[in-house]
Amino acid sequence: MNRKELADVVSERTGLSGSQAQQALDAVMEAIVATVAEGAKVVLPGFGTFEPRDRAARQGRNPQTGAPMEIAASRQPAFKPASQFKERVRG
Repeated sequence: MNRKELADVVSERTGLSGSQAQQALDAVMEAIVATVAEGAKVVLPGFGTFEPRDRAARQGRNPQTGAPMEIAASRQPAFKPASQFKERVRG
């Protein structure tokens, strides 16, 4: 399912027009991205948690030369599904 198809489902289930559903979907996604980018969690009970995770600096290897190299510390977005979500997917 892509973004347009998801907006169509939202439109169908809420009675919003297609453009209103797209705007609502865009607003939700932007709010999640902005909150996680600020370093906070977004918890959606029954769905899951979006959060930033810090990765420590570490040693790696250049795959072309095999030479050791330092991989810088970074912050990555992460999603942890809720147990209800996992159970439904498992069937």
